[in-house]
Amino acid sequence: MAINHCACLLLISLFFMISLFGLSNAATTYNVMKYGAKADGKTDSTQAFVKTWAAACSSAQTATMYVPKGRFLLKAAVFRGPCKSRINVQIYGTLIAPTDYWALGNSGYWILFIKVNRLAVFGGTLDAKGAGFWACRKSGKSCPVGARSITFNWANDVVISGLVSINSQQTHLVINSCNNVVVRNVKLVAPDDSPNTDGIHVQSSTGVTITGATLQTGDDCVSIGPGTKNLYMSNIKCGPGHGVSIGSLGKAVNEAGVQNVTLTNAVFTGSDNGVRIKSWARPSNSFVTNILFQNIMMRNVENPIIIDQNYCPNNEGCPNQSSGVKISRVTYKNIQGTSATAEAVTFDCSPSNPCRGIRLQDIKLTYMNTVATSSCKNIGGSSTGVLMPQSCVRRIVVMGGCAHQMDMQLLSMLPWLCVAVNPMHIAFGCIDLYGLLFRILCFGALRSCIVLQ
Repeated sequence: MAINHCACLLLISLFFMISLFGLSNAATTYNVMKYGAKADGKTDSTQAFVKTWAAACSSAQTATMYVPKGRFLLKAAVFRGPCKSRINVQIYGTLIAPTDYWALGNSGYWILFIKVNRLAVFGGTLDAKGAGFWACRKSGKSCPVGARSITFNWANDVVISGLVSINSQQTHLVINSCNNVVVRNVKLVAPDDSPNTDGIHVQSSTGVTITGATLQTGDDCVSIGPGTKNLYMSNIKCGPGHGVSIGSLGKAVNEAGVQNVTLTNAVFTGSDNGVRIKSWARPSNSFVTNILFQNIMMRNVENPIIIDQNYCPNNEGCPNQSSGVKISRVTYKNIQGTSATAEAVTFDCSPSNPCRGIRLQDIKLTYMNTVATSSCKNIGGSSTGVLMPQSCVRRIVVMGGCAHQMDMQLLSMLPWLCVAVNPMHIAFGCIDLYGLLFRILCFGALRSCIVLQ
């Protein structure tokens, strides 16, 4: 089901790119140099870029904003739509931010595209000069909020191809409240100790495809926020960084969920996490469902597979409650390699909302040439194929007359309910298996039972 869904997404994305690229040759070109930009890396070219955009955006036919070779100094710049027609941004040069990190102020962005439809950004290098800002953050001094290098807000039918981003103050690439976005062949780089320099952040967006990305960051290689739907990622190289993370979720009570996410053909090297789902331990209406992680190589990765529903960075101000985020239908398939931690698989799920439908298939992870370990809390699902480490996820087997339970990790989530509740053969009760108590729900004339997790 997930694979068919992903194939459809990829075909739609390819059709979209072909149709967009096929029209670009007829585009009217607007060169930033003709609007006053200087390729010397010293002259502020912000207004020249904005004027070039305004001219291209008002064109009645497909337009190209052209940035030639050279270094262009750019402060915070907003490229606003909607535009009259398709618009391409072709960058052959390097865009550099001011060395003084205060120059970007507290806007939160460096380059922002907002409410633009049918947009393609080709090539180019972005150098956000983030070192000064990182030093400020580490020193504990008063600092601005920092800028995300390139952001797309409320944009539809977007292609981002061949982009290189280095030294971002914060996140390199943000896709927020967008539809039908293709990101391909990008390289996003910041030192592993640079704070909050996520590679790609996606949230409140539908139909995003990321193919061919090299992500070396100080935070998540890809972070997937609330409201993300139909996200397909393939041929991803991550590390250093904090892995590919769904979340953190559940910081607010009313928060959109994440659904239909696929990561396939990925390599993680020396990252702090591999594939991760994380949520705060507090009440929430959020959820995570229909997730597929497959064909993944781990190379000396800490926490290659992890669900953390007690997420609390630096263990400061932790809510110490129970996560309301509901996690279900997550598949891990053909994941192999080496773990930098003895525990390679960690499922720390919510006691009030246990993880459901977690599936492991063909997992082979070792630690220092020995067998790694796994741990499970509050989880139900199934395991098949070659499993190293041995899976702690077990299937619940339901049979007429009683329930047989093979998962010794499942403990009571709620107070025992050991009383008959009505005369229609529906009853709650307790069962003692191998010295452990499990709650069961029995129903029907045949007294069929299921184990409640």
